[in-house]
Amino acid sequence: LNIEKKYSMKIWEIFENNGENFFRIEEEKVVLECLKKKKIVLALGGGAFINKNIRSLILKNSLSFWLDLNLKTITKRVKWNKKRPLLKQQNVKEIIKKLYSKRKNIYKLAKYKINCNKMTKDEIAEKIIFYYGNYKIKR
Repeated sequence: LNIEKKYSMKIWEIFENNGENFFRIEEEKVVLECLKKKKIVLALGGGAFINKNIRSLILKNSLSFWLDLNLKTITKRVKWNKKRPLLKQQNVKEIIKKLYSKRKNIYKLAKYKINCNKMTKDEIAEKIIFYYGNYKIKR
């Protein structure tokens, strides 16, 4: 996101220096601005779609995908990643479980859910392209 450029800090540094609430406010501004543009692909982190303003605009005007993974795979991928501010506490597995549980009902609102557990990156991309093609035909 352009938030890092605006503040000359990494996202985790913004969280650390200014807090999550500050970051979410700035994130909303940037994402809503991006969503005004035509023909873009916007990949959001797990917290952005939780924002009601962002989610409403996406669901109204965009095609959305929930790239779902099981908790074991998520934990394995992010366990040692120091760039994820919400995972800086001790029990990463428990934090991921709580976040997933809290957010999954909102993620379900996405137009398409793709279970990515046994898929390669290329297979995921192919599935997105397939859904996008069918979506354009239906409109």
